Amino acid sequence: MSEPFVATYGSWKSPINAEMVIAEAVRLSSITLDGEDVYWLEMRPQEGGRYTVVRLSPGGQATDVTPAAFNARTQVHEYGGGSYTVAGGTVYFSNWDDQRLYRQESGGEPRAITPEAKLRYADGVIDERRGRMFCICEDHGGAGEEAANSLVSVDLEGRQPRQVLAAGNDFYASPRLSPDRTRLAWLTWNHPKMPWDGTELWLGSLADDGSLLDSRRVAGGEAESVFQPEWSPDGTLFFASDRTGWWNLCRLSDGHVESLYAMEAEFGLPQWVFGMSTYAFASDASIICAYGQKGNWHLARLDTSTGHLEAIDTPYTMITQIRADSRRALFLGGSPTEAVAVVELELATGECRVLRRQSQADIDPTYISLPVPVEFPTEKGLTAHAFFYAPRNRDYTGPRQERPPLLVISHGGPTGATDSTFNLGYQYWTSRGFAVLDVNYGGSTGYGRAYRQRLNGQWGIVDVDDCVNAARHLDERGDVDGQRLIIRGGSAGGYTTLCALTFRELFAAGASYYGVSDLEALTKETHKFESRYLDRLVGPYPERRKRYMERSPIHFTDRLNCPVIFFQGLEDQVVPPSQAEKMVEALRTKGVAVAYVPFEGEQHGFRRAENLKRALEAELFFYSQIFSFELADSVGRLVIDNL
Repeated sequence: MSEPFVATYGSWKSPINAEMVIAEAVRLSSITLDGEDVYWLEMRPQEGGRYTVVRLSPGGQATDVTPAAFNARTQVHEYGGGSYTVAGGTVYFSNWDDQRLYRQESGGEPRAITPEAKLRYADGVIDERRGRMFCICEDHGGAGEEAANSLVSVDLEGRQPRQVLAAGNDFYASPRLSPDRTRLAWLTWNHPKMPWDGTELWLGSLADDGSLLDSRRVAGGEAESVFQPEWSPDGTLFFASDRTGWWNLCRLSDGHVESLYAMEAEFGLPQWVFGMSTYAFASDASIICAYGQKGNWHLARLDTSTGHLEAIDTPYTMITQIRADSRRALFLGGSPTEAVAVVELELATGECRVLRRQSQADIDPTYISLPVPVEFPTEKGLTAHAFFYAPRNRDYTGPRQERPPLLVISHGGPTGATDSTFNLGYQYWTSRGFAVLDVNYGGSTGYGRAYRQRLNGQWGIVDVDDCVNAARHLDERGDVDGQRLIIRGGSAGGYTTLCALTFRELFAAGASYYGVSDLEALTKETHKFESRYLDRLVGPYPERRKRYMERSPIHFTDRLNCPVIFFQGLEDQVVPPSQAEKMVEALRTKGVAVAYVPFEGEQHGFRRAENLKRALEAELFFYSQIFSFELADSVGRLVIDNL
């Protein structure tokens, strides 16, 4: 092999281009088992971001179930999830365009089973005996009123009107039917709580007509988050609770909550979407479960009769969406060297088989940067966490006296987390000579309830402190160029980005993807699910209005003196376009270098291939102009005001 070329960081020619990143941007989710058949969802940018249900039968090929004219995606809570379910080979799904529920029998065409109305459905479970589906309904029919959420049942043939089973609370989720079809469990919570703050687990008996009797709360409360209620085959109700400070597995035993295995690890996730799953039953007494510790996930078998937890060796560091039967477990798994895949684990042998991989890209490992966990000191003597990706490209090295620019990534949520799974988008940057630092700032999940609560009342401060201190830590170690520090993020991560650029002087440039710039406007414009989210993160509004103003970058553009590029979907209902447009106009007027890239037809998060490609290349072009380095590839040019 020849000696690598010496070239400025950022200018390296990479085999990983935008077309490859986008082509491999299929998103897998929502695994379902129906007898021997395995189902999952695929979001395909090349089809305009359409979600399709895919089925794999034993010995066969994976085939699309939903026809091209349908998009199996729900808008409940805006973020969706739980958009389909399967029973006896019949698929039931929510269709994006009209939000009606459809029934599709094997080999047949979908037909609507709910009427045209301003109703949305999610998280269904089938009761074949009564011919009904229990699910969540979100009613947007009230003129000028907040949407109304409820727990309902829907006739599987579409011949009878929906039946409201529980209503009056602000939110409902996770209806789960007992094996004998006599009991129904579900979660509920109210403003201003988010589901990771405090949820209640309810249980009711089902009458022959499907109505609920004797409903009562059995777990959860104001300061306890309950996650994923699930029935064992013998009819015992299990769930994850963070009552100990960590989401650990519990069960309901004689009316009392019993902890199964106390551990400083997370067996739960923040419920941004419906249908999340970190465990499933292989038998009455055997749970196949995943748990997270310090950013990485592990698979295990928990014996519910003895409380013994046995590790299951896999190559995966991200594991979720677990489903199981007596023979196998299915899950989504990814690792630093393997993109997320639908994986089948044979329980008897421990052998893993990939059924579908999110990315089919075959990249020489000498171009791949592996994540290194980083713990770094931050404010108040605390420690925070991140994953560091050094530049890597076998064909290039940087000049001896030069250190690479650093791209700090602030994840969305902000109640969420990043992980170490192979990300071709990150490799796009590292193979060109950028270093990448993916930060799990205070407020992230995966490190216990106390770490998650660091952000309470401190959004725009703790997350910014952690991103700043993470970048400084790498600069002080000599890993990166302290004069070329960049921060980027989407949604809540976009807010952290804009705060860091406005209220601190460390970063030299930034990129905001549908980021928040005006907290006050967000409280007035956003959707129901998050309409009181900021009560916990910032403070109650309007009582703490001054704090909202003080932490909104839009009011302090006089402090922002470095270049920023903004990306925005024009149909975004979570963070409306006005949030970006006001900021862009202020920077244009001030004379700061700024670029704005809006996308017609995109919502919160981009899904169309052409827009994903445009955003990636525009961001690279922006940095090349700001930091004056030549690009190795031709990318679409971009108008940058005030450059």
